Amino acid sequence: MSAVAAPATQVAAVTAARSWKLPITLGVFGLLSFVLFGLLGPAGSVTTFGISTGADLLQFDPVAVPTRATAIVLSVLCLLLAGYAYVRVRADQPVGRWVLAVFGVLWVLTFLVWAVADKSTSIVSLLQGSLLLAVPLAFGALGGLLNERAGVVNIAIEGQLLTGAFGAAVLASVVGNAYVGLVAAPLAGLLIGAMLALFTVKYHVNQIIVGVVLNVFAVGLTSFLFSSVLKNDAATLNTPPRLPTLPIPLLSEIPIIGPVLFRQSIIVYLLYVAVVVISIALFRTKWGLRVRSVGEYPQAADTVGIDVNRTRWRNVLLGSMVAGLGGAFFTIGSVGAFGQEMTAGKGYIALAAMILGRWSPWGALGAALLFGFADKLQQVLGVLETPIPNQFMLMLPYVVTIFAVAGLVGRVRGPAAAGQPYVKG
Repeated sequence: MSAVAAPATQVAAVTAARSWKLPITLGVFGLLSFVLFGLLGPAGSVTTFGISTGADLLQFDPVAVPTRATAIVLSVLCLLLAGYAYVRVRADQPVGRWVLAVFGVLWVLTFLVWAVADKSTSIVSLLQGSLLLAVPLAFGALGGLLNERAGVVNIAIEGQLLTGAFGAAVLASVVGNAYVGLVAAPLAGLLIGAMLALFTVKYHVNQIIVGVVLNVFAVGLTSFLFSSVLKNDAATLNTPPRLPTLPIPLLSEIPIIGPVLFRQSIIVYLLYVAVVVISIALFRTKWGLRVRSVGEYPQAADTVGIDVNRTRWRNVLLGSMVAGLGGAFFTIGSVGAFGQEMTAGKGYIALAAMILGRWSPWGALGAALLFGFADKLQQVLGVLETPIPNQFMLMLPYVVTIFAVAGLVGRVRGPAAAGQPYVKG
């Protein structure tokens, strides 16, 4: 009887573990796009996409496609991917992440074809803007994962981005050199990081509360200095030069990819380097192994001679400097002058990108690009005066944030000891 019960128990366990969430979600979204964007799409309309910029050596004519037919074809491909996911789940086989990635690209293209009907937009400009808007989010997410991998929850990313933007603007204005501002930004973020480490690591104050308080402190401090100091002498203290564009020879001339990835300022190239370096350091070095052990099981790390609290101090300071560097984008990398609360909640979206990216540098970058694309898309569609209500487009980045974290990540587990103070005993 036990021999019969054992296989039955195993079958029940497999059935319980099988999740239909992904194929159902893909099927619903695929069907919606097929009906709304395809069958109910504007008949006789043409959508035009530009694929070159004025600075490209190789110029390509814009691509014009029939709106309804293209939307139907793309929607059918989405439904085929949903069917493939269904077959894989039914066979108790894993569904590769590429399925979700390809589905997302096809679905967004379907939406774009429908939204830009009888109008024209530049794919290169859309992708360039998405990457730029993702830069501060990615730096903030990288700073947050450096902290959380060591066991310290960093809610203060918003404050670190804001102080980084302030420090970069002021120092670059005084010296008249944008690269000096690029050095000042991580040092300004370090100020918030030092207070975060002091209260959470040394005095064991609740990490969530400290992070929120530091965000409020950063907003209050920068707003006070802006009103009482920068406004009175804006010509000297708040007119920073912007970082110049540094195109990489040959690579910047590759169609579509070149202008997007290799015709950027140094802060974007620093992001590429940061993702690679942090990924290697965390998962391929002894230092990274020690950091991750402190974040997962600090008691065990302590028994083998790792100074838990010193490791946390170092990582909090390092992560805060990385986040502060991202704050420089808001001033010397983008608009120039500093403005009150100009980060506008981007630190919290960076925190969501870190979670969506599963506490991985590459995952955090991908999530930041997703949120950057959503932000840029609402700007583009707002300018084109599409039939979508402007209020919906303004909330689109935040809707994507909530949906991604709640719907796509699910029960992903972060570092086990994150948020827990360690008392050597």
